[in-house]
Amino acid sequence: MSNDYDNWKEYLRYNPISPLILSDNKAINYYLKHDILDEKVDNIESLWELPSVISILNKQQEDGSWKYSGGKEEIRSKVNYNQLETYRIMRVLVDKYGLNNTNNAISNACEFLFSFQTEEGDFRGIYGNQYTPNFTAAIIEILIKAGYQNDDRIDLGINWLISMKQIDGGWAIPFRTTKNKIRDLINANYKIDPIKNNPNMPSSHLVTGIVLRAFAEHPHYKKSIHAKKAGIFLKSQILKKDNYPDHESPDYWGKFSYPFWWADIISSLDSLSKLRFSIDDLDIKRGLNYLANLQRSDGTWKVYYGLPKEDENNLWSTLAVCRILKRFYSI
Repeated sequence: MSNDYDNWKEYLRYNPISPLILSDNKAINYYLKHDILDEKVDNIESLWELPSVISILNKQQEDGSWKYSGGKEEIRSKVNYNQLETYRIMRVLVDKYGLNNTNNAISNACEFLFSFQTEEGDFRGIYGNQYTPNFTAAIIEILIKAGYQNDDRIDLGINWLISMKQIDGGWAIPFRTTKNKIRDLINANYKIDPIKNNPNMPSSHLVTGIVLRAFAEHPHYKKSIHAKKAGIFLKSQILKKDNYPDHESPDYWGKFSYPFWWADIISSLDSLSKLRFSIDDLDIKRGLNYLANLQRSDGTWKVYYGLPKEDENNLWSTLAVCRILKRFYSI
């Protein structure tokens, strides 16, 4: 670890380990020791009994979902709002506390999410009846992390994603590539046939970054030519504006979330490091230099979109950066 950290100094001005060590957050302490310092830790189940976890699990509904608070009925149905909320909650339970499908609450939540998978393989409902490669992949990513990597339904979903690829190697939301207005397509009161994908349209790095996370998490598909080509596209777009209006500005590369939500420089480099792109790659270097310049004097990186809102959110993004750097230097 010490030799690895010496190499990190090529990119970092401040020590990111210090604020992590000083944290009294038990989950952060666990991952710091396990993922970064290579120290012996208790079983991951030790985190499952934390009060913050119990509080979340106590709000789970009988069907395995979590209830979305609010929402507009003309946009999506109550059950599809709950699909979105369940995915959001699962990100916290799986990414921050390491819960998986050996826990009944998690297996029930996963089956609730699987209930939205169509015969084609995608997960539908969050954008009405429209195709959503971004949310499909995001849900698949969480399901893989929760222990479903060998489930046939995961293969079905990833093969659907492969069928939706753009020629340039990435992904775009099909209805975003047309002149249709979102409000005309996403309506809970009636089903509009999904806009078909036009593979000749340019990819969105926002969508590609999200989709690539599912591939990067799967032991088989992360080695595929599809993941490699998508990674090449994504790294070529680092710090550029997106081809579509959603988070179009290059500034969004520096607006972090944890657990990951949109595609930013941390989440993108996380996937690219898992796909074993080299730290000597010029695109990767550009991303790492940009990331280093966003480090604050206390050693942390600021989270803009945290769930739930808590003081430790900046530490979670910092932990993610440490994982990335350690991974790149081990390739």
